[in-house]
Amino acid sequence: MSEETAPYGTGPAKAAEQSKGQQIKRIRTHHLREMKQRGERFAMLTAYEQYAAQTFDEAGIEVLLVGDSASNNVYGNETSLPVTVDELIPLVRAVTRSAHRALVVADLPFGSYQASPEQAYLTSVRFMKEANAHAVKLEGGLPMVPQVRKLTEGGIPVMAHIGFTPQSEHNLGGYRVQGRGDAAKLVVEEAQAMEEAGAFAVVMEMVPGEVAAEVTANVGIPTIGIGAGNRCDGQVLVWQDAFGLRTGRMPRFVKQYADLHGVLLQAAQEYAADVRSGAFPADEHPF
Repeated sequence: MSEETAPYGTGPAKAAEQSKGQQIKRIRTHHLREMKQRGERFAMLTAYEQYAAQTFDEAGIEVLLVGDSASNNVYGNETSLPVTVDELIPLVRAVTRSAHRALVVADLPFGSYQASPEQAYLTSVRFMKEANAHAVKLEGGLPMVPQVRKLTEGGIPVMAHIGFTPQSEHNLGGYRVQGRGDAAKLVVEEAQAMEEAGAFAVVMEMVPGEVAAEVTANVGIPTIGIGAGNRCDGQVLVWQDAFGLRTGRMPRFVKQYADLHGVLLQAAQEYAADVRSGAFPADEHPF
């Protein structure tokens, strides 16, 4: 079966492919659109390094996002704003080298694309050439339409991001739900504008579920929710949130599937205790 016709997803087509022992090849943007058309949902997680990327790829996660959230999940910043292109490129490179099936999307960090379509294109080219990204993601509504159009016309796949956009948190007055009341119409218009400009998918963050459902029904491209209800075509979470590596207050839309912080804490404590007592290394751990 050719890569172009591979039936990615979770439905009967995928099951038939796997039962025949055929190799699952790289997911492409059009596979996500085909999944939407079949009514199949897909999963997206952040990833920033080799082992998480390999694990999530093996688990069948369709899309991996090397997010600007690396700023506060890798580099220790309080927000996503400080991270730079030069800091993100090595992370994207590590993920694309490690994931053999998932579509890898690189986030364009704050200040690297807003000035002009030309700036957005030059930044995106760096991610495509230096890190082998498969696509890029940028935040913003109608003002970013020229950037999306420039990138897609230049051969760079774009994932749009509307609703609450973390890079604009100060302008938006903090972490606040977007698209309530009269503002709902704008969210729909922005998604449609992104599709018309050539985006292959659109992330909606902290948007009322009924608004996200309306967008999903009125665009042909896949929608991906984060705090946007359960009627989007896909969902995305920051993996440290979803699997309990990060501690502290979590957004309401996060479901934690594991307590990795607790697992690692206990393991580190046991290791330290063994070292201090002389139990490690033992005879079964020779040089």
